[in-house]
Amino acid sequence: MSDHILSLSGVDKFYGRVNQGVHAVKKLDMDVRSGEIVALLGSSGCGKTSTLRMIAGFEEVSRGVITLGGQTINRLPPVRRGVAMAFEGYSLYPPLSVRDNIAFALKSSSYSATQISDKVNEIASMLEITDILDRYPSSISGGQQQRASLGRALIRDAKLHLLDEPMGQLEPQLRALLRGRIKHFIKTRGLTAILVTHDQAEANALADRIAVMEDGTLQQLDTPEAIKDRPANLFAGTFIGEPPMNVFTAQVTVSDSHVHFSLPDDVTFTFETMDFSPAVLDAIRHRTHLVLGVRPYAVRRAPSGVSATVAVNQWLGDQSHIAADFAGSSIVLVEHDRAPVSRGESIQLHIDPANLHLFDHTNGRAMSHGPNLAI
Repeated sequence: MSDHILSLSGVDKFYGRVNQGVHAVKKLDMDVRSGEIVALLGSSGCGKTSTLRMIAGFEEVSRGVITLGGQTINRLPPVRRGVAMAFEGYSLYPPLSVRDNIAFALKSSSYSATQISDKVNEIASMLEITDILDRYPSSISGGQQQRASLGRALIRDAKLHLLDEPMGQLEPQLRALLRGRIKHFIKTRGLTAILVTHDQAEANALADRIAVMEDGTLQQLDTPEAIKDRPANLFAGTFIGEPPMNVFTAQVTVSDSHVHFSLPDDVTFTFETMDFSPAVLDAIRHRTHLVLGVRPYAVRRAPSGVSATVAVNQWLGDQSHIAADFAGSSIVLVEHDRAPVSRGESIQLHIDPANLHLFDHTNGRAMSHGPNLAI
């Protein structure tokens, strides 16, 4: 028996006429397991919020099927879907106090007044809004309204909790504190949640799996670690990670003993064929070009290697971020100590072949990660 509580199959969303209007979500297939937190991550306009609103019932599904708990919910009104949603725009009831806004969803439940009060106090304490429970939405800040809206969603007994940019208005320190608390709250109660965010740190901190979206299309759905270490394509590889992955178009030549990646400005990386599996060698042997990717933390300064010229050296308090002119473009490397290099200085770079990501030059599909073929 499947442990999937939510399934989206072939879901399309058009704003306007089907096949003629704006195609916001394209043939989306996605399953969410019971007790799982999934983050929909992408840039503005990628389709993540449209997807969330279709699940909630605030947007119609143009094509496809959405099931929740084994029941098709496409045609059900929002109130009958068993879904709790925290809106990015807060949507609090102005005539009600913060306390009554949070408790509103429990008024028709079987909980006693004392139980409801206890639940509200627990949620308020977690979200650091105990001191504003008796105030009204018009008298509190945007960040406080956002936390009240989040509390109203999390307190509900629902099959699925949908969180739309739930901490976008909060200052960084409070956001970092609440991430851990909210994840603990969701996990200890066995809730299932979908989070919409454009913040990689938030997605990584909260989600069991991340759905990376772009231009209405699901690019990859996997754990944060897998997306970073084994991106499905060039978009996922460059979108996830801070600083972003370094990428270069390279001409590839494979001989019996060596693999050569030739970059602009006569820059060449040469590796031994034994550094790659036979399957990877077969995959790249007959290609003329591919895209070479390497994470900034995997680029190392070395006594000898490929030359680059330092353009910027920034100390960020716990890391040095060095940007260097390289191969007609730039390359970024990260070091965990202060790097004693200055603008204009020549440095030598080394990349271990185990840290290379190779992508198809035409469609961006991942070909290999390190010595192994992508799966």
